[in-house]
Amino acid sequence: MTATLIDPMPAPTGAMALETYELTKRFGAFTALDHVTMKVAAGTVHALLGENGAGKSTLVKCVAGFHRPEEGSVITDGREHDIANPVVARMLGIGMVYQHFTLAPGMTVAENLLLAGGKTPALIDWKKQRADLESFLSSTPFRLDLDARPAELAAGEKQKLELLKQLYLKPRLLILDEPTSVLTPQEADEVLGHVREFARSGQCTVLIITHKFREVMAYADDVTVLRRGKAVHHTSVAQTNPALLAEAMVGDATAAKEGAKEAANQGAKEGVERGDSPSPQPSAPRGEGANSLAITSLNVMGDRGTLAVRDLTMTVAPGEILGIAGVSGNGQRELVEALVGQRERQGGSVTVMGEPYAARRQDNHRLKVRSLPEEPLRNACVGDLSVAQNMALRDFDLPPLCAGGRLRFGLWRERAREWIKAYGIKTQGEDAPIRSLSGGNVQRAVLARELAGDINVLVAANPVFGLDFAAVKEIHERIVGVRERGGAVLLISEDLDELLELADRIVVMSEGRVVFETSAANAQRHEIGAHMGGGHA
Repeated sequence: MTATLIDPMPAPTGAMALETYELTKRFGAFTALDHVTMKVAAGTVHALLGENGAGKSTLVKCVAGFHRPEEGSVITDGREHDIANPVVARMLGIGMVYQHFTLAPGMTVAENLLLAGGKTPALIDWKKQRADLESFLSSTPFRLDLDARPAELAAGEKQKLELLKQLYLKPRLLILDEPTSVLTPQEADEVLGHVREFARSGQCTVLIITHKFREVMAYADDVTVLRRGKAVHHTSVAQTNPALLAEAMVGDATAAKEGAKEAANQGAKEGVERGDSPSPQPSAPRGEGANSLAITSLNVMGDRGTLAVRDLTMTVAPGEILGIAGVSGNGQRELVEALVGQRERQGGSVTVMGEPYAARRQDNHRLKVRSLPEEPLRNACVGDLSVAQNMALRDFDLPPLCAGGRLRFGLWRERAREWIKAYGIKTQGEDAPIRSLSGGNVQRAVLARELAGDINVLVAANPVFGLDFAAVKEIHERIVGVRERGGAVLLISEDLDELLELADRIVVMSEGRVVFETSAANAQRHEIGAHMGGGHA
């Protein structure tokens, strides 16, 4: 690392030009960043794309002072700096909005904004501070109650507060890590539109990590693609497309075809009829007797002692994917937990293939109900057990894995080896603890277990959240495969793009209720987004 070159002169203002030169970061024997050189022009929005593990977060954390690289340099406005910690980064004018909330839950919006500066006086003149904060908020499109606390805010409002915390400090370089993952389409467009205007006004430069090609194409000026710790592609957005970006991300032509498909689907996502969805199915329920899953007047209590799911009714037909859209925190988690037996129901009924379904283990076996929960390592696995043992959790006590009351461990391992090969699971072997696998490989292991045999109903909750491009593609294909074999799929996702790509029919949940329904073929992004936000189109 070169010598520290922090200038004692007063910090400049306005958009910052950023450059990394041969930046290298290692964690033990693992090289997370491998001589990455990148240039970000002042006053632009620069997107970082790449699969999970490609080095995106490591790169921005080196810039923001959370990691110190072993080799290379971080250069701002032509001057090299040793950014030893986040305090140094803050002094240089570098701010970062994280993927996960960093709010003080017991403090008000006003207190969170002041706390972000790190120089809160012992005695606060609240009359003056509130006037300053009101003036600041009037310069942004986001209106939040200064006296509200994070616990009272919806997920989208919390994300806006995270962004406001940084904007209040007038950063010269603003780093955003997946900033729209909990926002409605309208909120995402609002946030990114404001960020883009903020950059174009010359007030700051924006470096954004995202997995969404649509956001890159709509809001970024330039894009850098990382793959396995290396910067493999730099281009202006005007000279690229999703197909080229997808190919750069994973390095094969198959990905380019998938990217081209996404580009073609952009019209569908704006309400144009889709012509390339796999095996189109009838989108409307086909009669009471034909429904694989029927939920009637379901009520489920939330963690706060109030109803999180309210009088909810919906059906899913055989060979249909029903997508549930909604901003996080509107009852989706409680609905899934009630359907898989992790949360008690307060009222209503659920039937599978016309028979009562109580979500007990014997019901799952008899009625062939499977689930792909969010955070599978926490919700669908026992971390210290081996891959083979986790793969056997569903049927370890049934033939052929059990005979005469004796568990046949050899068959467990034999089947696990077959599934590891079939699903391309990267592991040291079937006896390795499942917690030693990456997120995508844990999900593949759960997929192998849950998708084995015949399936009447599959409940999938954010099944690809946080996974890389290749894992997303594979898991989506397997979910569609369940539909094509006649299974009913209930797909709960906070990613509207995912629902528009996979679902035949989409409903919107807001405040625990179904407030809107549409066929995917006729879906209007803005209309769905309006209902997700609690309004109307």
